[in-house]
Amino acid sequence: MMADFQTDGFFMQQALRAARKAYSAQEVPVGAVIVKEGKIIARAWNQVETLKDATAHAEMLALTSAQNALGDWRLDGCTLYVTKEPCPMCAGAIVHCRPDRVVFGVPDGKAGAAGGWINLLEANPPLNHRCEIASGILQEECLAMLQSFFREARERKKEEKRVRKLESGEDDSH
Repeated sequence: MMADFQTDGFFMQQALRAARKAYSAQEVPVGAVIVKEGKIIARAWNQVETLKDATAHAEMLALTSAQNALGDWRLDGCTLYVTKEPCPMCAGAIVHCRPDRVVFGVPDGKAGAAGGWINLLEANPPLNHRCEIASGILQEECLAMLQSFFREARERKKEEKRVRKLESGEDDSH
């Protein structure tokens, strides 16, 4: 599927705005929006830590919000924009909700389920629905946010470890 860089770029910017909300809440910065007929009907960001719910990925929350907005679990005619390639859990839910397209920023070769590690969205004959996929939309911006988040998280973890050592008297630098 050919991406419409102007339209896809605009809506991916909106998904990036949602990802920034996740970032500021110290959640993995993934954001998602769902669009129907050129209008955003759902916005969400990762809230796994906030909600203490392993399923609270941006895509899952956006799917639920879009279903509520439409009053139907079927998302025919919709496009999901997400800053990072969906994982297998999210891809399974996406297939069941049946949006027409999924557009993402950063591919995930280790755990992506839209062509990175596996492709549950396009070419899986046993599943009842296939989504068109466009990837790499605003990839650099999406990747930079993820890299910055994980770099800061590693630095925080190192600092916390250093403080614990100091507090327990294990510091031998004196």
